[in-house]
Amino acid sequence: MTKREDTRVAAATIIGTAIEWYDFFLYAAAAGLVFNKTFFNTDDAAVATILSFLTVGLSFLFRPLGAFLAGHFGDRIGRRKVLMITLVGMGIATTLIGLLPTYATIGVAAPLLLIALRVIQGISAGGEWGGAVLMAVEHAPDKRRGLFGAFPQIGVPIGLLMSSGMMAIMTKIAPGDAFLEWGWRVPFLLSFILIFVGHYIRHGVAESPVFAEIAQRKEVTKNPLGKMLRYNFVVVFLAALVFAGNGASGYMTTGGFIQNYATNPDGPIGLERGPVLLAVTGSAATWLLFTLLAGIVSDYIGRRNTYIVGYIAQIIGIWLLFPMVSAGSVGMLFSALAILTIGLGFTYGQQSAFYTELFPASVRFSGVSVTYALGAILGGAFSPMIAAYLIKQTGSTDAVTYYLTGMAVLGLIAVLCFNSRDNIPLGPDHEAQQRQSPLRFSSTPVASLDNKPEVVAAKVQ
Repeated sequence: MTKREDTRVAAATIIGTAIEWYDFFLYAAAAGLVFNKTFFNTDDAAVATILSFLTVGLSFLFRPLGAFLAGHFGDRIGRRKVLMITLVGMGIATTLIGLLPTYATIGVAAPLLLIALRVIQGISAGGEWGGAVLMAVEHAPDKRRGLFGAFPQIGVPIGLLMSSGMMAIMTKIAPGDAFLEWGWRVPFLLSFILIFVGHYIRHGVAESPVFAEIAQRKEVTKNPLGKMLRYNFVVVFLAALVFAGNGASGYMTTGGFIQNYATNPDGPIGLERGPVLLAVTGSAATWLLFTLLAGIVSDYIGRRNTYIVGYIAQIIGIWLLFPMVSAGSVGMLFSALAILTIGLGFTYGQQSAFYTELFPASVRFSGVSVTYALGAILGGAFSPMIAAYLIKQTGSTDAVTYYLTGMAVLGLIAVLCFNSRDNIPLGPDHEAQQRQSPLRFSSTPVASLDNKPEVVAAKVQ
């Protein structure tokens, strides 16, 4: 590609993904700061918080549905069209959340409508990541896949930075009760404008060259999802655990738990909302930096080695997290989160390239989407709720530390099960090589286009 095309792909994947995850993380932040007070009618504040975080996790159960649909159609009609659909779906759901009446206005219908819109967010998020990843990595030069794959990855911390930043701004514009009454709605309503921004940017990017070549040859798989799962289930499960080890710790902030823990007036810290949101915003910037650095480093030392370094750093960050947060100052809160983001970035930046290199071209969208969605359920989906429950039951954060450490160790073990595939060709000419098992303990081939009756023609625009 030319330098101009490189820039266009980078902008489309970074900005489009950032807008999607702005929407997704906005909900998580509001769950810990607003929804537990305005949408769940219970006298027990701890129970209301658990219920609010439960709605955060529930959406993850629908991410596989989004991944299945996006994977199926992404492997048949192309990556770009699916990305347009997920962007619009996410934006509309987020905007409508900003318009919802509270429990005090319409009673139990309020949390039910909130959950329904969160489900739509989950379906959209499930389809978004795989398409953005393949648009980036399949456009990349062979020696720069880690860097290009980091583009959609850094869109995630940018989304956290944007959502936390907007929430922090609104705590200043609408302080105190005004934030609970109307201030929180403004960041959600802003999503309607962002839909048009994301659509404009993504529309100018050409279809993935790998899919374009498959479609030109009329070799689009009729049932890519079924074929992928039939041959790749163990690969999908273990690769999902790689992400789960990252997600459990990552969702301490992106899932709203730390925000709630640090601002709870009945808790041990009791910091103000605004400074806490600014600390989370700052940690999103460090997460972005280390995510991008991990993608670059993985092009030199390999994806697998980068994961090993990342998980070691992540475990150190986990053990420092709560002792530093419990010091009760915003500075220590930011420092704790910034240290944690070193490990989070180095177990995330290379993930796009790592997942893309696992699956054959003909079923790749299905493979990366389903694997990511499953990893999100196993790792981040319910980690804020689990953490809140563990603290309620034990009265301390020690159990949360053990839980997060266990998930990180599980992710590290899963990484060690894979061979390095950093230099494998990604195009349809190399399906035979791509379908060789990436697992260190298996040589069983994975799905490929061996059966000609299972392919159909596709039109790429």
